[in-house]
Amino acid sequence: MKFISWNVNGLRAIVGKGFADIFNTLDADFFCLQETKLQEGQIDLRFEGYESYWSYAEKKGYSGTAIYTRHKPLSVRTGLGIEAHDKEGRITCLEYPDFFLVSVYTPNSQNELARLDYRMEWEDAFLRFVKELDATKPVIICGDLNVAHQEIDLANPKTNRRNAGFTDEERSCMTRLLAEGFADTFRCLHPDKSGAYSWWSYRGRAREKNVGWRIDYFIVSERLMPRIHRAEIRPEITGSDHCPVEIVLD
Repeated sequence: MKFISWNVNGLRAIVGKGFADIFNTLDADFFCLQETKLQEGQIDLRFEGYESYWSYAEKKGYSGTAIYTRHKPLSVRTGLGIEAHDKEGRITCLEYPDFFLVSVYTPNSQNELARLDYRMEWEDAFLRFVKELDATKPVIICGDLNVAHQEIDLANPKTNRRNAGFTDEERSCMTRLLAEGFADTFRCLHPDKSGAYSWWSYRGRAREKNVGWRIDYFIVSERLMPRIHRAEIRPEITGSDHCPVEIVLD
């Protein structure tokens, strides 16, 4: 089974940049989206053979997650079940017989780390959420986690040390998640690969120069790793400031 995850930075915008052709070419069993920036009813985007499930932010034009799937889920959940965290459409979770699939858009800590304290509250709640799922069956977490975990995961670690996405606090949350029985699929299969990024600033020709960050992930329960056949980043696919990431599960 093939899984794709992509922060599209506005689904309506990317539809005008060939999204349907990209979707069909990637030919995934599961196509997870983040930052859809939609309200319910604002788009009617269907693909033959797929059902879709959506989580919307209360704020217009903001956040949002979704999953297109060829496989009907046993159950669907949006949010963490905590009102304070469930107003921004950051979680879409589908249950299948042998795993949960979670499309997640983690809050950005913002300029001058204005939202770092809230981000830490979110991280605690999200960890509890995925641990509860994992106690039942394995979990596949994908999406924009808004953190470059190690120095190898961004082009300029020294100058970004206290910037949003590369603070000690955010990185420690990823370390803690992995210590709780989860695995970073890309880094497990490509432990020393540098220059592998999934997001680039629109400024300074960053993408052209590959001055980027790896902040989009597939994180899975460790017991699923033997079934991960491939984990890749697709920087050749444009249309957003992020590129898709993918795994293949045997």
